[in-house]
Amino acid sequence: MSRADVCVLACAEAFRGDGEILAAGIGGAVTVLAARLARLTFEPDLLTHDGVCLLTGDVPALGAAPGVVEGWLPFREHLWLVLNGRRHVMLGASQIDRHGNSNISCIGDWARPKAQLLGVRGAPGNTRCDPTSYWIPRHSRRVFVPEVDMVSGLGTDRGAYELRRVVTNLAVLDFATADGSMRLVSTHPGVSVADVVAATGFDLVIPPDVPTTREPDAGELAVLDRLDPGRAREREVAA
Repeated sequence: MSRADVCVLACAEAFRGDGEILAAGIGGAVTVLAARLARLTFEPDLLTHDGVCLLTGDVPALGAAPGVVEGWLPFREHLWLVLNGRRHVMLGASQIDRHGNSNISCIGDWARPKAQLLGVRGAPGNTRCDPTSYWIPRHSRRVFVPEVDMVSGLGTDRGAYELRRVVTNLAVLDFATADGSMRLVSTHPGVSVADVVAATGFDLVIPPDVPTTREPDAGELAVLDRLDPGRAREREVAA
């Protein structure tokens, strides 16, 4: 059992209860594996794709071509899914604040940034119209900031449709608070509440009792190993 296994399962749990919508993992092995693991275990009605534009009838391993293609998702259909709330996306963030406003655009002042990043991409539409979660491989004060330098994805204080979960290499967090601010849900095995607090640049809501993040059982580990025999997930998760 590794930290990466726990992180993939925690990301997969974000899709629990979604039913027949597109589960879209963006930006790395962990989020793609999470959607596929959820579909093969507790959320069989999820739609998954090949990473480009094919909806897959089967659930292939990372890097493998699908054996069954159920549909084609050109850009216009992709936009329809987004605008009609039929997609749960798991995004990344270069910065995120206590209300879940995220930044993937630039670091520093927008007029003269220190670093140019991706641009807002689809973050505004996704966060306004669909359930959205985040996977952040390195939980640090550089990422979890008091105020993002530019709002790319909307937070709970700016009209986000539903911010579901934030999963990091240290913990699971959500926004189930009276004012929609970030709450600590669980810490991963071997991680303390103090570790999470020290790595966060704003005050988290911390319940009196914070459990340990659930570890995958033998069946889930077997599915995960079939989906990722090369263990690409390990290279993505910071120790």
